[in-house]
Amino acid sequence: MEYVLSVDVHNALVAAAYRQRGFDEEEAAQAARFCEMAAWHGIKTHNALKALHLDDHFGSGNRTNPGCVPGAKIQKLPSRFPAAEQWNANRKLGQAVAFEAMETCMRLADRYGVGIVSVDQAFHYLWGGGYVMDAAKKGYIAYTNCTAALAEVVPFGGKFPTLGTNPHSWGFPTTDAIGFPIVIDWATSTVAMGRVQQFLREGRELPPNCAVDATGAVTTDPAKVVALLPFGAHKGYGLSLINELVAALIGGSLPTIRSRPEKAPPGEKTTPNFFFQVIHPEALSCGTFARGRDQAANIKAVIEDILGHGNESCLLPGQIEHEAAQRSAAAGGLIFTQAEIDEFKRIGEAVGVEVKAQAYEPTSVARAN
Repeated sequence: MEYVLSVDVHNALVAAAYRQRGFDEEEAAQAARFCEMAAWHGIKTHNALKALHLDDHFGSGNRTNPGCVPGAKIQKLPSRFPAAEQWNANRKLGQAVAFEAMETCMRLADRYGVGIVSVDQAFHYLWGGGYVMDAAKKGYIAYTNCTAALAEVVPFGGKFPTLGTNPHSWGFPTTDAIGFPIVIDWATSTVAMGRVQQFLREGRELPPNCAVDATGAVTTDPAKVVALLPFGAHKGYGLSLINELVAALIGGSLPTIRSRPEKAPPGEKTTPNFFFQVIHPEALSCGTFARGRDQAANIKAVIEDILGHGNESCLLPGQIEHEAAQRSAAAGGLIFTQAEIDEFKRIGEAVGVEVKAQAYEPTSVARAN
């Protein structure tokens, strides 16, 4: 059974939960904006429950050494490169930093054709696909990667988790061609740890060859998972390694102590890192498209060729999220499982927000209270 929760109630709940933790009004609004975006597009692994869980365990909830500091200010460092900015986030809320970084990249791309922002001393920004999707809807090519909060992934051929789930996210401005932006967004583990937590909540088993238990044996029981496996064997390992190397160039430190200050030697850093890049489509065009097509028509022709020849039933990356957004629009709100609504109600009781939801019936959905 699924349920519909109104956007207004959802956002009031999320914002109240962040304000209760000491975040200011702007940060709370950005947190709610992000969680709405994730839920609207059907992202179960990085919705509000995941965001609050991360903050509880590694963020402001860590009273001894908080990985996220409410009210922190971004320090924008001097740069000799006009299209590249370097920021010290000072452990500010990751979602707020990411929204601002992507907006900055778009402004830089408008002027220079490309813009990048690298971020040190960060706190996890959750679903990277949301930020690139937002930029792609505005007409840009966008990319981001980050180092995940924890080293939870065993390198190919190894035994001990020394890599993060380390996502890569690309967004392409294809709305005019196909009705939605292509968004290629993946963790470099076979599954995200958020998926493990989701399956644990819902009493479901994991697919095979995703995770290992304390003995290093492959397990499908989410309650026994202690580490994840990279997707595509050596290929996923290599992609995960990219994030760690980019982070190392930015200023990131040892993966195995990230978000684990109790294990860090004096003077070490335990924060994640972000990298953002936006390219203006005009910066790529060489202007010689076949048969008189312009850039937009050429994108459409290429996609149609890829999905032709008997491939018409194939999905494009971002299509599932687009269809989830259509489902949310038809429902008049955000769609959650019973287990998720129960958790929202517990949060609501703690922050003084009443959570009411209505059963979701796809053929006739009333707006939730």
